[in-house]
Amino acid sequence: MNDFFKGEDFTQVIGIVAGILTATSLLPQMIKTFREKKANDISLVMLLVLLGGIGCWIYYGFLRKDLPIIFTNSFSFILNIIMIVMQAKYKKGNKK
Repeated sequence: MNDFFKGEDFTQVIGIVAGILTATSLLPQMIKTFREKKANDISLVMLLVLLGGIGCWIYYGFLRKDLPIIFTNSFSFILNIIMIVMQAKYKKGNKK
């Protein structure tokens, strides 16, 4: 068991867990925005900067041929696109 914590497998597990936690971090905000149909306090600039960073992570994952980086950041990219759409739809409390 101790060898597991020192090897490449453990490093891979940590990377996957970190990616999943990071990728899903926007879910609570998305759920809240969808339920309340309000997005006044959500910064579009922050979402766009985050989207740019996530895009760079995806590209980095392809350069390294690292599937966990590619998959978790691709999921995060999709969630951010959805959040941007919701932000545009629900800004100023517009319940369309």
